Amino acid sequence: MRALLLLTALGALAPLAAEAQEVEQTNLRYDEDWSVLGDAARAGWQRIKYAPLDKDGAVHLTLGGEARARFEGFDNNLWGDPPAPDDGYPWLRVMPHADLHAGPARLFVQGIAGYARGVGAGKGPADETGIDLLQGFADVRIGLGEDGDLTLRGGRELVALGSERLVGIRYGPNIPQAFDGVRAIATRGPVRIDAFHLRPVAVGGGDFDDAASKTRRLDGVYATITPVAAIGIDVYWLGYKNEAARFVGRSGREARDSFGVRFFGKRGDLGWNWEGIVQRGRFDGGPIRAWSIATETAWSFPQAALKPRLRLRANIASGDRNPMDGTLGTFNALFPKGKYFGELSPIGPRNIVNIHPSVDFDLGSGVTVELAAATFWRHRRGDGIYDIPGQLIRPAAGSGARHIGDQIEISAGWQASPVLSFSGSLSAFRAGRSIRETGPARTIRMAGAEAMLKF
Repeated sequence: MRALLLLTALGALAPLAAEAQEVEQTNLRYDEDWSVLGDAARAGWQRIKYAPLDKDGAVHLTLGGEARARFEGFDNNLWGDPPAPDDGYPWLRVMPHADLHAGPARLFVQGIAGYARGVGAGKGPADETGIDLLQGFADVRIGLGEDGDLTLRGGRELVALGSERLVGIRYGPNIPQAFDGVRAIATRGPVRIDAFHLRPVAVGGGDFDDAASKTRRLDGVYATITPVAAIGIDVYWLGYKNEAARFVGRSGREARDSFGVRFFGKRGDLGWNWEGIVQRGRFDGGPIRAWSIATETAWSFPQAALKPRLRLRANIASGDRNPMDGTLGTFNALFPKGKYFGELSPIGPRNIVNIHPSVDFDLGSGVTVELAAATFWRHRRGDGIYDIPGQLIRPAAGSGARHIGDQIEISAGWQASPVLSFSGSLSAFRAGRSIRETGPARTIRMAGAEAMLKF
């Protein structure tokens, strides 16, 4: 009820909020710089997007928020596995924020009220958190010559690295994934380097009970260079530790290093985003030997009717060859983005081979439509099938088949105003032989609908 009241109140402000759209809004609200309004005339709601608190604007405040209502309904969820194969539930979340700048120093705070109703299989950390602090950090920026600076930050924040294949904000589900810790961000010309020491926030279901995990830790260095416009290269190392990890029926301590390279960009109508990752380390006393290759290539036709864009995504995430040999080959996606393979996404990026073509159209007036299909296979027959958080949902035993299944999806979105949007989707996932031989294998059907106010 509290979240619904907040959603209604913010919805009533939508006409006023539309006046404030001067900066591209992102899911990482702390990256928005509303100081570009400067001395421009500001009327009504615009005053809260950039409110100078001194004569020269060195001290200024930005306020904003997001309210989202989303419904998801399933028939035969997880191919009919209990406890709740037929399920439907609303997600509600409200996320107000305040961003205070004082010269080179900054304080950013974002709260969250997130609720789920009627989740048949039980609410998890991505469903509900009650009222809590989503982000709260302070940072200071130090100049490094004419074209560089160093930002030192400490507190709780959302972190998105690259394509969010290994570290994302989990924006699609109801409750984003935050981290507690420290971070240093250095930029110099075309180079940016992030270094961090973080612990993921463990989400509780009550009010003000989210806290840093005591069992998991993430360290890393992530470098990006953009040598020419619209083309970039990422190189990174991520060090992950989990004192209570589980893989293929075993549990133990996991210490895993991920080394990755990403090449991305756009040239004319061609766009690409290709990434390779190697993982090494130790799990339960044995070595880790895992890897992944993920590609996305797109071709746009802006002069054609409906401006179609064709995309082909192809991914491999390694699995474990033999659970008895002491070497773990299962790839760990760490903290990936939510809705990884589309709106349905019953499986995650572990022990898979995936081909995922799609086409999207611009119908005008802010309306877009996307059609997508995907086919999934197991990379290794000796390993099972996992969901996005990394839980084993079908064991390897009982089937030597690789084919997991096929997914189709149609989704549509309408950007009704700069701050108000609506979207919907229909999806189906037909079970392949690997699913049919290891348990229930009914076709999953899913419908989703969403309304969002973001200002």
